[in-house]
Amino acid sequence: MFELYKEKRVFLTGNTGFKGSWMAYWLQKIGAEVVGYALPPNTEPNHFSLLNADYNTYFNDVRDLETLSKVMYEFKPEIVFHLAAQPLVRYSYHNPIETYSTNVMGTLNVMEAARYCESVKAILVITTDKCYENVEQNEGYIETDRMGGFDPYSSSKGCAELAVSSYRNSFFNIKDYNNKHQTLLASARAGNVIGGGDWSIDRLIPDLIKSALKGEKANIRYPNATRPWQHVLDPISGYLMLGQKLLNGEKDFAEGWNFGPEENEILTVGEVLEIAKNIWDKINYEVDVRNEHVHEAGLLSLNIDKAKIKLGWNPKWKNEVSIQKTIEWYKEFNHSSKIITEDQLNQYIII
Repeated sequence: MFELYKEKRVFLTGNTGFKGSWMAYWLQKIGAEVVGYALPPNTEPNHFSLLNADYNTYFNDVRDLETLSKVMYEFKPEIVFHLAAQPLVRYSYHNPIETYSTNVMGTLNVMEAARYCESVKAILVITTDKCYENVEQNEGYIETDRMGGFDPYSSSKGCAELAVSSYRNSFFNIKDYNNKHQTLLASARAGNVIGGGDWSIDRLIPDLIKSALKGEKANIRYPNATRPWQHVLDPISGYLMLGQKLLNGEKDFAEGWNFGPEENEILTVGEVLEIAKNIWDKINYEVDVRNEHVHEAGLLSLNIDKAKIKLGWNPKWKNEVSIQKTIEWYKEFNHSSKIITEDQLNQYIII
């Protein structure tokens, strides 16, 4: 399906993170030559280390433009996937400067390093569904909706999208493609991603799993909040599909793109909890009724019509399957220390 990546040089930031480690694994399976650039994993255990990846990773910060540029220049990648980020909403309230500097200046540094690296033909910046100005609407946000964000994390991702738009107009304008430059730049916004190997704090499924293994109840803040839940392999398949279009020089794809579940698959936190509990009876939780939490969005969903129609992408795993696959991953790891990432990727690919 993604044969174009075979022997392609791929520069992947954030490859030590949850989503990045899955993406690097898939790219290697395809036959791509991957180089990672990221901070060391910040949880133990972590998916990156468990996979025992045999590709080069430079442990450094995307805010270090000099080192980033040097590594990219020496590797001479053909495509850059930028996933490195400070990804947590509640963390951003306590560490706003770190959040903005990583998510905004880090993104600028990646684009700037790529701008002076002549081998780069395509750049895909990964942001989030939370980059939109959230007006608590029932309809899913479309790619042309206004950028924004209430909390520092969401706002920083909205800022990153604005930076991408500026660089696309100023330095990677499609009107100048194959004349003044040879690079196509796009961005991708995905929903609430779940899957095995995520031990981050303040994420629903990891919190449920960690509590279940301790025989405790998970603390739930917003059971009525809606989110576009999706298995990690769904958005990654979209990123890879979009990256192929950029590598092929198809200028119309140098835009912003949404990757999320179908409209009827957007669930509340409470609905996800019930599905998870039905799959594994050790899962238990209690709702925190204290009114002491920082602001988080209530209604949030993405309109994915553009990706479905123009790109030909569709999500494969419905929510119940995604949650089941996620819990299976953790149960197998806890029971036998077996990593079933490859098994689940193979299951996904053959659909």
